[in-house]
Amino acid sequence: MKKDIKYIGALLTILFLSACGGGDDGPPPNSAPSQVTQITFPTADLLCTDNTINFQWSGSSDADNDPISYRITVATDRQLNIIIEERTISTNSVVLTLQQGVAYYWNVTAIDDSGSEAEPSPTLAFFTSGPGISNYAPFTAALNEPADGGSVSFGTVNLDWTGGDVDTEDTLTYDLYFGLETDPPLLESGLTTENLSVTTTSSNTYYWRVDSIDGSGTKTIGQIWSFTTN
Repeated sequence: MKKDIKYIGALLTILFLSACGGGDDGPPPNSAPSQVTQITFPTADLLCTDNTINFQWSGSSDADNDPISYRITVATDRQLNIIIEERTISTNSVVLTLQQGVAYYWNVTAIDDSGSEAEPSPTLAFFTSGPGISNYAPFTAALNEPADGGSVSFGTVNLDWTGGDVDTEDTLTYDLYFGLETDPPLLESGLTTENLSVTTTSSNTYYWRVDSIDGSGTKTIGQIWSFTTN
């Protein structure tokens, strides 16, 4: 009888703890800061007349009220692989001196003191002016859709991108390369639009690239993107 009473008592204790949320569930997970969405300077496709640049962006917020720092990355390619400057600072601005006559790409990532990172800000492009330069090459095209490495339904797929050039009087045209090879063949040249629909079949990986050409014939080779059809 005593064993039964002990058993019932233990069972009631477990039920009570379960009902009252007992147990060690640990602290709630840490939240990442909000994404930096507003870039103040340099803005997209800007020609900077001074190569000493005061980078500025809007501050982030953190649901846990953690202190926030920012990692700024400056590179010479839109994928941010060829990094020229990368710093982590506690303010939302920093002054950097860069080379003249070079196209740069940059973004900012907010990080809290627990190491949680927000999604990086959009990557923007700018040029630093240089002596004797009368024409600047276009920026590499920026991808809109489909997502690089993503998956889409087979059939008609809309390839969409955005070009940019600091020489605002230039009209850009585009050469589009597309196919199943990792180095895709030329599909269309001299495009004046920033999108093109292509036909795909199921269960394939397609590769594509957009080269940008300005009015003087200066060409910038684009990045190779890919997507898979399902």
